[in-house]
Amino acid sequence: MTDTGCLRLTAAQRARRDFLKAGSLGFLGIHLGQYLRAASTQPAKGKAQACILLWLEGGPSHVDTWDPKPNSNFKAISTNVAGIQISELLPQTARRMDKLAVVRSMHTKGNDHPQGTHYAITGHEVNPAMHFPSLGAILSKETGPRNGMPPHVLAPQWERARQYEEYFRAGFLGAGYDPMCIPDPSRKDFQVADLSLPKSVAEEAVHGRQEFLKVVDRRYRSLIEGAEHSGMDGFTAQAWKMLLNPAVRDAFDLGKETAKTRDRYGRDTVGQSALLARRLVEAGCRFVTAAGYHSNSWDTHSDNDKGHRNRLCPALDRTLSVLLDDLSERGLLESTVVLAMGEFGRTPVLNPALGRDHWPACWSLALGGGGIKGGQVVGSSDETGSNVASRVTSMGDVFATIYKAFGIDWTKEYDTPVGRPVKIANSLEDKTGEPIAELL
Repeated sequence: MTDTGCLRLTAAQRARRDFLKAGSLGFLGIHLGQYLRAASTQPAKGKAQACILLWLEGGPSHVDTWDPKPNSNFKAISTNVAGIQISELLPQTARRMDKLAVVRSMHTKGNDHPQGTHYAITGHEVNPAMHFPSLGAILSKETGPRNGMPPHVLAPQWERARQYEEYFRAGFLGAGYDPMCIPDPSRKDFQVADLSLPKSVAEEAVHGRQEFLKVVDRRYRSLIEGAEHSGMDGFTAQAWKMLLNPAVRDAFDLGKETAKTRDRYGRDTVGQSALLARRLVEAGCRFVTAAGYHSNSWDTHSDNDKGHRNRLCPALDRTLSVLLDDLSERGLLESTVVLAMGEFGRTPVLNPALGRDHWPACWSLALGGGGIKGGQVVGSSDETGSNVASRVTSMGDVFATIYKAFGIDWTKEYDTPVGRPVKIANSLEDKTGEPIAELL
């Protein structure tokens, strides 16, 4: 068994994958047949129609970014909203604070990366007996697909630390809501190969269901009895339609963007992942995780200030500000929630290595668009950013806010295969999260 993208493949499946990319985007992590069967929900009725998550893996230091404190070595600067200050490390974002709200009172579970990531992206603590669905999977289920696009995408996929990828999946909801995981879009050889047919197969040969089955039969029927291919049905035709749709292929083609636009976002993984996310939500995707910061990039246990100043914040400041501008210029910001967060914050006190360690007790995130009212700060921390001083906010509250922006009932619960009800907006002490009233 081999891990590939967001899907584990057997040797036989890998062989099929090399030849056949319809009905399943296996290499990329979404099974189209399952996705099309599962996508039977009504479209979103709220102002928000899509969400982009800028995933800041490793956990940014809140006191050096969104919640500047005297114990930070970086100054607080004014923003374009009176009374709101953020770190000097985010000057471009400061000029767009009217488009963003900052929550400074996040309080979550999990003091290490696996547990913190799982909690931040699902709202639940790790449970070996239960695979919980991620925020993206739930939004994909509740909103359904648009324009023939895969509703849930993650870019780029992890090359190491594959356990994190698991947390972004659909859990007990089923593989139909898993993210389509794609390679690093900043690479010169980037292409989404599974959106192209093998050169040996003409497109015309697979438009008809019977011809498609003949192609499959010739190569694989003798190798794998019955199984997957004998169950081809009407959803396969839809899967092929998506696969062969030029609009879908074009959405993943960054070559369609001008050099100027690609430069604005930045030619690194952070920038190009965000640019691809914009292209995808514009084309119809519901939830895209722009995970350009991999390998625990923000995990600054040593040289915290150097890392934030030289390597981490410049890319965030550039990419987030350009993304907000680009979405706004295209008329997409009002319908697209942008959420920038990691799995927790960092200790208010520097350690002997001049780093900051993990800190879930109190941290910050930023969000805007999709009907979220920007130019606000929710909650507060104490004088050092150690603890929440007012308005404790959970992941369930953030999720409930996003669900409400989409017109989704945030009090909804799903029944697991064993009949256990699971809240889609799970707050602290297993309570149901509440939307942040000021933001909607």
